[in-house]
Amino acid sequence: MFISQAFAQAAPAAASGSTESSLMSMLPLVLMFVVLYFIMIRPQMKRQKETKAMLEALAKGDEIVTSGGLIGRVTKLGESMLTLEVANNVELQLQRGAVVQVLPKGTYGK
Repeated sequence: MFISQAFAQAAPAAASGSTESSLMSMLPLVLMFVVLYFIMIRPQMKRQKETKAMLEALAKGDEIVTSGGLIGRVTKLGESMLTLEVANNVELQLQRGAVVQVLPKGTYGK
């Protein structure tokens, strides 16, 4: 009474260009990954490479800015740590990763 009869539908005949249609259905997905690579992944990799080069090029006497906003002059360098002079006789020990920017010489004046 309340149940209607269900009729099976015949399967559609396979199209002769089924490989072409499957490639066309994959095209938006491939294009999305290409755009994602050029908009997000590639610039991030470039930024990481630049930051790594900056940290490796740090030298004694460089004037830097840390991620916490401290500005000072590098007095000692270690493998993973550095000592930053922020005022006369005031030195802080920081991780190299805390360095955000190397300032031009003469920017930091005491």
